[in-house]
Amino acid sequence: MRSALALGRRGLGRTWPNPAVGCVLVKDGAIVGRGWTQPGGRPHAETEALGRAGAAARGATAYVTLEPCAHHGQTPPCADALVRAGVAHAVVAIRDPDPRVNGQGIAALIHGGVAVTEGVLADEASDLNAGFLMRVQAGRPLVTAKVASSLDGRIATADGESRWITGEDARAHGHLLRAQSDAIVVGSGTALADNPMLDCRLWGMADRSPVRVVLDGRLRTPLTAHLVATARTQRTWLVTMPGRDHARRKAFAESGVEVIEVAVGAEGSPDPGAALAALATRGITRVLVEGGRHLAAALLRAKLVDRLVWYRAPILLGGDGIAAASAFGLGRLADAPHFERMRAGTAGDDTVEWFRATRSP
Repeated sequence: MRSALALGRRGLGRTWPNPAVGCVLVKDGAIVGRGWTQPGGRPHAETEALGRAGAAARGATAYVTLEPCAHHGQTPPCADALVRAGVAHAVVAIRDPDPRVNGQGIAALIHGGVAVTEGVLADEASDLNAGFLMRVQAGRPLVTAKVASSLDGRIATADGESRWITGEDARAHGHLLRAQSDAIVVGSGTALADNPMLDCRLWGMADRSPVRVVLDGRLRTPLTAHLVATARTQRTWLVTMPGRDHARRKAFAESGVEVIEVAVGAEGSPDPGAALAALATRGITRVLVEGGRHLAAALLRAKLVDRLVWYRAPILLGGDGIAAASAFGLGRLADAPHFERMRAGTAGDDTVEWFRATRSP
């Protein structure tokens, strides 16, 4: 199952709206087939593994990170494919909460004479597909906020200088996070101040660049911005509010930018929950939030940050530096967003920590 999980991770950022699944077929103590969900979500992991195994799949044990599908879509159900191939035993990490599956894949396997074992490395499998599970169960993507700061939590000097607080290794690690995300989200302030590309610039991984999303309630993003100029080659979505400048909206659309309208939030900006729901309806399961401090505050205020990846450079910028999040109206410690540290490591001279929201003190 650990091998199947490792295979599934290969698909992160590339399989949406489908989950990133891994499958390993074992017979007589040897692996006879491997597969993982392919870009765009098809073919599925089980189909890939069965294709590689061929006749050796008969009598084998299939280790699958997510319950095989049981519904007819662009391809026949994977549960039926495993039965037809003569697989004797299926070891399934977690069930698929999609109403079209949710136990029906297990039932189809058992009905077809396949022995089923459930729950092996379930926590690891749930973590692998946390974005898919969040989209199905909560109607929004998994939100990971990335922060690159000084030791005292400052993301820029008082004058706004921020390049580069962290070192080259940390920046490369951040590009890997982009490659494993379906979409990268910034606010209009970041689009204006940095004119970013928001792509993956790791060698050989340019095709892993995520969808670029700008929350821009007033359509402030310049039409000459890199994000707009390259929108025809890398998907770019601009989330705004109803009733914005129609001529400007048309100009964005003509440049290849998809403009998405959502409700107005409490701060007079696009409602963050509505924005995330709109992304989910378009198939997005995992978003990486890179900026800026106002967007971070809005998401934290709404308790919509599920994960934090925090890079800390060994420098201090002091109290006049710009904080990682602007004020979000916190009055009591009990109301603060709480996180637990999942793991920690280093990236060159910088430290990197992974946190998960606990939702309560």
